[in-house]
Amino acid sequence: MESKVTIKIPRELYRRLGQMIEGSGFSSVSEFIVFVLRNLASSGHIAGEDRLTSEEVRAIRERLRRLGYLKEEE
Repeated sequence: MESKVTIKIPRELYRRLGQMIEGSGFSSVSEFIVFVLRNLASSGHIAGEDRLTSEEVRAIRERLRRLGYLKEEE
């Protein structure tokens, strides 16, 4: 049997997670949290670690400009 530890989270977060999983197939908040953490651990990195290069930022800005979301630079 797998050894387990207790992790404490704010009660409000626990309540919101409980609402999120209603009808999802997860039988408990704990099961959902383990699922999420296993996926995070298996990916090997945390979202936000990957930074865009300056060239990628430039390309995104240009695309947004062409789509009309950004004004032309003066």
